[in-house]
Amino acid sequence: MRAKDRSRIRALAARWREIAEQPIMQERRRQWTALKDLRAERPMVLFETWTLEDYVSERELQCEDPLLRSVEGSMLATIRQAEEIGDDTVVEPCWRIGWDIRATGHGVEIPVTHAVDVQGGHVGYAFDHPIRSPEEIDRLQPRIWEVDRASTNRKAERLTETFGDLLPVVLHGSTALHAGLTSDLYRLIGNDRLLTWLYDEPEAIRRLMAYLRDDRLAMFDWMEREGLLGSNNLWTFVGSGSPGYTTSLPPPSSGPARLKDLWLWMESQETVCISPRMFGEFFLPSMAAVCERFGLIYYGCCEPVHDRWERIIAAIPHIRAVSISPWCDKAKMAEMAGRSVVFSRKPRPAPISGDTPDWDALRQDIVETLAAFRGCNLEIIFRDVYRINGDRPRLRKWVEMTRDLIEAR
Repeated sequence: MRAKDRSRIRALAARWREIAEQPIMQERRRQWTALKDLRAERPMVLFETWTLEDYVSERELQCEDPLLRSVEGSMLATIRQAEEIGDDTVVEPCWRIGWDIRATGHGVEIPVTHAVDVQGGHVGYAFDHPIRSPEEIDRLQPRIWEVDRASTNRKAERLTETFGDLLPVVLHGSTALHAGLTSDLYRLIGNDRLLTWLYDEPEAIRRLMAYLRDDRLAMFDWMEREGLLGSNNLWTFVGSGSPGYTTSLPPPSSGPARLKDLWLWMESQETVCISPRMFGEFFLPSMAAVCERFGLIYYGCCEPVHDRWERIIAAIPHIRAVSISPWCDKAKMAEMAGRSVVFSRKPRPAPISGDTPDWDALRQDIVETLAAFRGCNLEIIFRDVYRINGDRPRLRKWVEMTRDLIEAR
């Protein structure tokens, strides 16, 4: 290990620990817990930075060792967010790592082609969907998973030796659990077949959803048997949202977590063009079967859910948080769900992106959000922003504007 690499990482670890021990972090933990326990004291505010191009640029990184360079980038991004943006980010006084897990495929190749835009970005992509006829469903195979405990432990030991005296390294397990069954369905058959097979080949859709349901359950059962799960009711992000702090799930113990102790993220963006009735018939039962194994559910991402919410909550009654995308009817959701869930509101990304933010549109969005969800459990999370052309101060300006509007209610 180069001395410069070690010095760089230790300096970042020391700064991370300083930030984590600030009194504001304990207060934010308490307020996030109150929110997820459905007794919110105020709307919580986050700005996700991991999608931002060049939020931390390659030229800023100094470490040459691949592992330390990866850690350096993650540390620098979190420190920058905590120091610059001023949102409700929580920095914990440890460095968490998860297990190195590998999986076989579904028995078919799913090639991906990425497009390069005029600025060299690789945001756009397309799949070559392998299942083109119902007969080809027979090509699908059960997936197999394996964990590399030796490599995980070596990684933990290296990081502990490098900066563990400053920032403890915790092998916490696998925590951010996702079960978007219809995203896998889309990759396998594509959007056209997803829509037309509901009429022309309904049994094929049922077979595929059963296969994907069983695949996810098999994976989660394997992780539980192997002791690979970690509690995610702490600082781990759950869903397309925020930290999972809550007292509604068992606190972390000395042993591995169980599925029923955890949050699960379930969503179905790909079925937005499908009627609520057909969604409830073909997709929701498999989704609910997976959700049943878990303690709490974060539901949704970019899809509007207001037209099918009553079906969803009847099938998955332990939803604790629901994503309110820019295309969701805010007032209708507030009327239907009240204080029974956390509303995870996502503003529209376009007004803050590009060369010049549209501050009038950004302000109006927050005003409408606060009016619709007055008295509710609310978090406001700006996400899916990709380009701000190096203008990082606009992120803090949005947070401060949002906080001012919250206080002025």
